Amino acid sequence: MTPVLHRRQFLVTGATALAAAGWSRPGRADGGAFRILMVTPGGEGPAERGFRDYLATENIPAELVPRSVGGDLAGVAALRADIPGLAPDLVYTSGAPVTLALAGPYDAPDASDFIRDRPLVFALVAFPLQDRLARSLEAPGGNVTGASSAVPPEVQLRAMQSYRPFSTVGILHSNAGTQTLALIAQTRAFCAANRLRLVEQVFAGGPDGRPTAEGLAGRVSQLKADGAEWLYLVPDPFLSSVYGPVTAAARALELPTFGASEAAVRAGALAGLVARAYSVGQLAASQAAEILVQHRAAGTIPIQPLKRFSLTINIGVAKALGIFPPIEMLNSAEIIG
Repeated sequence: MTPVLHRRQFLVTGATALAAAGWSRPGRADGGAFRILMVTPGGEGPAERGFRDYLATENIPAELVPRSVGGDLAGVAALRADIPGLAPDLVYTSGAPVTLALAGPYDAPDASDFIRDRPLVFALVAFPLQDRLARSLEAPGGNVTGASSAVPPEVQLRAMQSYRPFSTVGILHSNAGTQTLALIAQTRAFCAANRLRLVEQVFAGGPDGRPTAEGLAGRVSQLKADGAEWLYLVPDPFLSSVYGPVTAAARALELPTFGASEAAVRAGALAGLVARAYSVGQLAASQAAEILVQHRAAGTIPIQPLKRFSLTINIGVAKALGIFPPIEMLNSAEIIG
């Protein structure tokens, strides 16, 4: 069995530095502040505050023009029409729906409805390849780059072992999408390398071939019957739409769930190792600085995840299941619920 790891061991510290060194009041060629159009689905959140704070800390003069397009993206068309007049040096977007509505898929047959004439940096997009925002993470191409909110499966699984050791873990997924399948393959590889058993269930498919929630509770029950000691909520777009029913079904079976996002924990998962939105916003701002200050083309800047993550525990679920983490982990985690 994989040894239990403490928080300091599974919080990854990597090569990505969120503080660029030594910039002294850069600005536009005309001496003014950089104009950044900040587009969100519903106003400023933690990611946007992280973005603002990074620019302020690095003394990068920026005029931030906030625009909310609404949760249903009703304001996207009007915003696109306003962009020539706003003349931003860079566009910041938050979340996959807003980003796709403005940047479009890289292989869109008609690019006229999308922003292609100025750099765009996104935050809080978990599946940039699956959403076809870029051809690859290392070399996005075009005018787009950004900060991904995904957490590598290996890091998630080590955190699960630190919380509650296991020999068998279950996953429920849609078996679809390039990036989702790649993450599931990483999960299988980690389990095989560490002598852990992985049991899987796949969502039912509807008449149109798309996954459905039909039989969801039965699939969770089968994972429990197959010996799963944790249900790992892998990064999967369809799974993220049914977190509530999945975590409720697992809780009824006293099967703890571990989420790949903060949304999963807030929807009823026991715990999760998540990318903090504020930090994702800071990372996106560091990429924006490379574009504006160092004059790098957006498409040459790799799309990056964070290298450091935060443990979140739903204390209400922990009490209901009677499954509490080691005290040193509890002391350093964010507690919700």
